[in-house]
Amino acid sequence: MLDYLEVKTGLTSDNDGLRPVYLIISSEFHKWVENTPPYWKSWIKQNNFQPDSGSFLLFPDKNGNVEAALLIISESSSTFLNNADTNWTDSDWPGIWEMAIAAKKCPAGIWKIEFGNKEFEKTPFILGWGLAQYNYDFPEKPNDPQKNPPKDKDQNTEKPESAQLYAPDAGEVPALIKAISLCRNLINLPANYLNTSKLAHIASQLADRFSADFTLYSGAKLATHAPSINVVGRAAETPPCLIDFKWGTKGPKITVIGKGITFDTGGLDLKPSKAMEIMKKDMGGAAHALGLASAIMETGLSVQLRVLIPAAENSVSDKSMRPLDIIETAAGIPVEVGNTDAEGRLVLADALFYAKKDNPDFVVDFATLTGAARVALGTECPAVFCNKTETARQLMSIGEKIDDPIWQLPLFAPYERYLKTGTSAVSSTGQSGYGGAITAALFLQKFIGKDLNWAHIDVMAWNLSSRPGRPKGGEAMGLRTVYQYIAELAKNH
Repeated sequence: MLDYLEVKTGLTSDNDGLRPVYLIISSEFHKWVENTPPYWKSWIKQNNFQPDSGSFLLFPDKNGNVEAALLIISESSSTFLNNADTNWTDSDWPGIWEMAIAAKKCPAGIWKIEFGNKEFEKTPFILGWGLAQYNYDFPEKPNDPQKNPPKDKDQNTEKPESAQLYAPDAGEVPALIKAISLCRNLINLPANYLNTSKLAHIASQLADRFSADFTLYSGAKLATHAPSINVVGRAAETPPCLIDFKWGTKGPKITVIGKGITFDTGGLDLKPSKAMEIMKKDMGGAAHALGLASAIMETGLSVQLRVLIPAAENSVSDKSMRPLDIIETAAGIPVEVGNTDAEGRLVLADALFYAKKDNPDFVVDFATLTGAARVALGTECPAVFCNKTETARQLMSIGEKIDDPIWQLPLFAPYERYLKTGTSAVSSTGQSGYGGAITAALFLQKFIGKDLNWAHIDVMAWNLSSRPGRPKGGEAMGLRTVYQYIAELAKNH
């Protein structure tokens, strides 16, 4: 099986045979051309090159070999002038996805960013290059050296079999690229390859890599420790579990939770076949949690990290939960199952309860939770619900700056009445057909409480079509934003 913790960043510290890729804003293009060799001017004219954002051109030398490349970047890049008072957390991030275009079109070899008449911060361009390197590799047979050769573990010494970017001082960018690639890999894996057992194994590998303390709750132990997770997953061939690992001894307490439904049939409230088609992505929250944890640990953020992943497959058998069953939760709150296809909030309930017991400084959960959030914000902008308005504002602001959007929806308290039932149990789905993302978040809030700094992120985790640097399939959404928010918490603690 391929090691999904090992991914290519497309970055290198090798400077042998560097070729420049010039990043020029359109308004500076003609001035830049004036200083190029005559045969480049001729080549630009012959290709009828237009300096539009994202336009790309390779330059041959006098012998016909490629010697340089040109990429036109957006005018907003002019806000990115390097000076002592500017860094990538202060300005909008242009250039990420334009650079992804160059990464795919540059031929094999080692390339170096060169600017024309103005200098810009390189971080977003390095990130864009790295994200464009992603390619989902379907698992090959294990121990097949021809199809699955050993990989060089030093990502900064990759052989230039493809285009590499010279970036010896890339900071945290390689860790973020690896984190996003891990997230994408896990979501893209078919459910028969990534069941709950395999997900736990990969989480254990990640924990071992960074010497984190790993605990797995399963079987009878899970039924006692996290009864709601057990009920959701007991019908499946591969049993449910709760993944729990801790890392770090200093700094703010950070708990990251990810919904790990490795496949969702809908249970007895069975989904239509078309709606079930990409439900391998229903563990997208877990993929985000592991990716985020990977970035935090690799960059060595000064935090006390805990990761909780409730993992289950929502399947159909004689052990399936039924609509209107009343089930137990770790918090001792009885829950009436409103719809068996709303299983994600049930497994998150137990995880949130254990997160609350630590009294952390920040709790974030990622979950592919509701279609209602997609109706409200579409597939490319995750919805965020926060106990603290300031946290939501900060997350949205960071997301806007670094082009990793996230948008707040309200924890509208009056809708709590929809969660009431005729018994002492809480309804998992509510009695209204409207505001489904809000009622789901209000349900989760009952298990984390209203006082902790908590963010619930309802995410699609899937690109419906391909764009530069963002291929169709599994996708990390809001991961970079949350990482930056946590980095700021660590810095200011």
